[in-house]
Amino acid sequence: MDRTRIIVIANQKGGVGKTTTAINLGTALAAVGKQILVIDVDPQGNASTGLGITKPQRSVSIYEVITGHAPLAEAIVESQIPGLHVVPATPDLAGAEMELVGVPRRSFRLRDALDGYHTQIAEPSTQSGSTALSTERSKLMVYDYILIDCPPSLNLLTINAMTAADGMLVPLQCEFFALEGLSQLLRTIDLVRGSLNPQLEIQGVVLTMFDKRNNLSEQVAEDVRKHLGEKVYQTIIPRNVRISEAPSHGLPALLYDVKSAGSQAYIKLAGELIQRERSRKAA
Repeated sequence: MDRTRIIVIANQKGGVGKTTTAINLGTALAAVGKQILVIDVDPQGNASTGLGITKPQRSVSIYEVITGHAPLAEAIVESQIPGLHVVPATPDLAGAEMELVGVPRRSFRLRDALDGYHTQIAEPSTQSGSTALSTERSKLMVYDYILIDCPPSLNLLTINAMTAADGMLVPLQCEFFALEGLSQLLRTIDLVRGSLNPQLEIQGVVLTMFDKRNNLSEQVAEDVRKHLGEKVYQTIIPRNVRISEAPSHGLPALLYDVKSAGSQAYIKLAGELIQRERSRKAA
């Protein structure tokens, strides 16, 4: 059985398309038969809202998981998209950083929760176990990809996500200060790799909010490719009003308007990600 691939979607700049990418990439991957878990570690909970997760469905959230009050399995809820599950976020998460001051392994809380979940799956079921336990274990899902949506800052929540992940997908807006922000993020990746998670790699950089009518977008795309080469995805996410409208309906853009340019771009991105992962395994 292939190991679950954990990808953190992060950038310390806000408004670059992190949550939009998590929602729509996850939906596109689920649409081709992959089992997907989206973990929302942003206190704003936009990924949860954009995937149609209601407030009553958030009675157990990533806050309870990170603070140790519930195992990860209890926080997983089904979305309206077959094959896509969510660990939702609530505003309580904003206080988690203060609550974890002085707590041992505070940068490893999410990784430890994920390890506990995978251990629970791997444990052989016992014939003598209770019916309730057997039923609970049968609900556990082996995911192909876990996508972690981060807040727009390099705080403890983002560090937890980076510590838990195998690879990092960086949405990068095609605007003037894009490379400046990226250099700061790359330094943070090096620090996490050096002290917390030596396995962390840049899975890829995806250019977002591209406006073909704007010469600056073309210039930024060219500069990013010059600096990062093959790390940059060929697929570019365009500015698209349907992508912006979809979250207000509690839907990914792919369900709101699958024919829109934005939806089609995320479908292509999913295909490119799967191909990259195949090449990585074959290497």
